[in-house]
This record gives sequence, C-alpha cells and structure tokens, in this order.
Amino acid sequence: MLAAGLSRRWGADNKLLALVDGAPMIRRTVQAVLGSAVRPVIVVTGHEADAIIRALDGLAVGFAHATNYAEGMSASLKAAISAVPLDCAGALICLGDMPYVRPETLDRLAAAFDPSFGHAALIPSYQGERGNPVLLGRALFAGVASLSGDQGARPLLVAAGEYVAELPVDDSGVLRDVDRSEALDA
Repeated sequence: MLAAGLSRRWGADNKLLALVDGAPMIRRTVQAVLGSAVRPVIVVTGHEADAIIRALDGLAVGFAHATNYAEGMSASLKAAISAVPLDCAGALICLGDMPYVRPETLDRLAAAFDPSFGHAALIPSYQGERGNPVLLGRALFAGVASLSGDQGARPLLVAAGEYVAELPVDDSGVLRDVDRSEALDA
C-alpha cells in the first residue's frame, strides 16, 4: 500500500487523512485490502508517517518507510518491493488514495495471477480502461530499482509488453483515485 506521497494536487493537507465515510481515507483503503485474502499488507509511509501510522492503529498491517519519499512515487515503490517477503510470487501495488476498490476485486487479481503462464504483471480493467492496483510479478522487481522520479511501474509494464495481462473486473473503484477533494463527493 503506497501511502508516502506529498499529495501535491490536494492542497496543504494530507489527502490520505481526509475523511471518507467518517474515517481517514488511508484507513478505508487498508480496510478494503484487509477484507480480501491478500497478505501480508505492508503500508509504505513517508510524508507525515506518524499520522498515517496513527490512522491505521489496530489494523493488522506492517510498515516500510520510504526515506526519500519526496523524490516521488518511484521511491515509494522501491520501499514497497524491498519489503515483500521472499515467498511471495508478486506484489499487489495498492494506492492509498483508492478507497473504493472492492476486496473481491483484489481476491480476483491474486487468484488470476500465474507467473507459470508467463505473467509478469496483471492489471485490472473496467469497461476497457486499465486501472489499479497492479499486481507486479517478481520478474519485474529488479527493474523497480531503475525507476526514478514521480513515476510508478508504467515503464516496466510497457517493456514487459505481452507478458502483462489484463483482467476485466466489474468494479469502477479500480479507476477511482482521489487526487482532489471534489473526487470525494463524486
């Protein structure tokens, strides 16, 4: 769970602490992941790490800290990948500002991912549009080290080409990230 960013488009406050149905957005997002069978759940902190950790008090999650979080999403992604246990075939890269993804969608992604079929990554799509979270296979982990700036895994996914599979889902939440406060009202 990437939760280290500066929320630049949001304004002065940390968007992950904005309330969604009476709880901080990051808590709602993590609760959705905990409602799935995906384990372990590791939250990458950075900006306002203490407040993020407090917002998740009592939830069964681990933490990794992106010390250079100000460099952008690539720093968070590197911290996430370095925290993945060796026995995991991949990592479901969830974004802290996507509280509307349903737990069953996460379970479908995890169940459909099979590196033995040549999958390097699996991306959910809703009505033909690709969304998040992306399941990165271990085959792409080494490439994460080459990423820089405020970019996610897109360059790795483009390079992996035909080894990236798409999973159609009936969940508009895979497209609904909250970058501006108006998105909470939508």
